[in-house]
Amino acid sequence: MAERKLIDECVHCGFCLPTCPTYQSWGEEMDSPRGRIYLMKSLTEGNVLSPTVVRHFDQCLGCMACVTACPSGVKYDALIEQTRAEVERSPARTASERWFRGMIFALFPHPSRLKVMVALQLLYVKTGLRWLVHKLGILRLLPARWRNLETLMPAVSAHQLLARLPAFTAAQGARRAKVALLPGCVQRVYFPDVNEATVRVLTAEGCDVVIPPELRCCGALSVHAGRADEARDFARAAIATLERASVDTVVVNAAGCGSSMKEWGRLLADDPAWAARAEAMAHKVKDVTELLSQLGPVAPRHPVPFKKIAYHDACHLAHAQRVREQPRALLRAIPGVEITEIADSDQCCGSAGIYNLVEPESARVIGARKVDNVLAAAPELLVSANPGCTLQIRMLLRERGEDVQTAHPIELLDASIRNTTLRG
Repeated sequence: MAERKLIDECVHCGFCLPTCPTYQSWGEEMDSPRGRIYLMKSLTEGNVLSPTVVRHFDQCLGCMACVTACPSGVKYDALIEQTRAEVERSPARTASERWFRGMIFALFPHPSRLKVMVALQLLYVKTGLRWLVHKLGILRLLPARWRNLETLMPAVSAHQLLARLPAFTAAQGARRAKVALLPGCVQRVYFPDVNEATVRVLTAEGCDVVIPPELRCCGALSVHAGRADEARDFARAAIATLERASVDTVVVNAAGCGSSMKEWGRLLADDPAWAARAEAMAHKVKDVTELLSQLGPVAPRHPVPFKKIAYHDACHLAHAQRVREQPRALLRAIPGVEITEIADSDQCCGSAGIYNLVEPESARVIGARKVDNVLAAAPELLVSANPGCTLQIRMLLRERGEDVQTAHPIELLDASIRNTTLRG
């Protein structure tokens, strides 16, 4: 249950209301951070965790825009994670809801299983089955969640199946740091180009890069969804692996993973055997743009084929980690690049971990506002530092028939350093 002392820090001022995507969508008090804190307080006073109350918590994206906006420093991130853990332990969910969420977590935190998914997707596309499903309108017969899962599916190729990362890559020139890279789960399988570009950029900037083969999920998806015990298990395994790597910094190129890893100390605070180890490792975690900004450039930059670039602030980078200027500074250092700001750039796109899978209708409404603002900015390239955001925005652009290329900031920096073009 949410800690009462954290709940009582909220003075109900309402500064969070205009920043909350679900309050913007519906104007309902109980679908605002303040309203959800009221509900948390009622639970500490003995009220029942009913299906109606659970819905209000489920409809929260966990985007943490309210944390940035709050003048009282309310730790809504901790509150919603504690509450979701309570929800997951309660009998308030239906059997079908539990099954669907179980299916997600049996798949997405496991890269080897995602590789099987990629193989099936290749067959689905290459055999013409996907074309037939769309031609016959079969998708319209499926529940919204399953329709969204299919339309969210990115283009896949043999590269996703065959991509492998070296366990060690030496720095070019003088070594400035020794770092470990978290390859991630979705990032590793669906966005191998991002990881490959990250290794190249880090080594070009003087870093030895270690990627322990046994390093798996960091637990981010699980902790954000309230699966606290599962998240702790993932975190312990990752921490033990990274300790053996003996590195200066743990580099992350997926915003959601980085925000969760920086909170490992809080996640394992009640575990005497792991609390200090978790806190120590959390202090080593940096987003790749943070580290590169801290080190400063040594590799020369060259112009890229894009001039007008829009940067989308991933929620768990901008709000949870407060990393905003570093990626922009790295992009501005590329000769000839002009960054055009997206209106409400730090408003959520609707991806939010598994949110667009379990709350597809709300995610689409929120995502539509994001895509409207992206198109209004009219960029040649849209840059985002989180794989979930990229998938969500790509899907919504594709459905509108809009062809805006997307990339991770590190991919563009890699293209600039190597004086080459982005992969399509």
